[in-house]
Amino acid sequence: MNYDNKNFKPILNSENSEITPNTIFLYKQKGNILTSSYKGDNIIEGYLLGIVHDDGTINMVYHQVNKNGNLMTGTCISKPKLNKEGKIQLHEKWQWTSGNKTKGKSILEEI
Repeated sequence: MNYDNKNFKPILNSENSEITPNTIFLYKQKGNILTSSYKGDNIIEGYLLGIVHDDGTINMVYHQVNKNGNLMTGTCISKPKLNKEGKIQLHEKWQWTSGNKTKGKSILEEI
């Protein structure tokens, strides 16, 4: 699975997430290294760095500045699935490594 130049937005989120349906993720991939910038609504600026495995699973870390000016960090494992239209959905399990350190789930969909 190659994520280079693909864009994603959330379609499902845990309540403790800061992303909204207006948060857009811009993915870049070189070899098995994935990077992304993202922003929207609650997030002024965010970045992630990850490793893409042969099955398309992504292990990543992320950091972002929210609208309150707080730097938030976390880890995430994303597993890809194709929806019925053939678009990639990323089923994510994540955990904050700052703030309350809670866990959550999200689904991002290719746009």
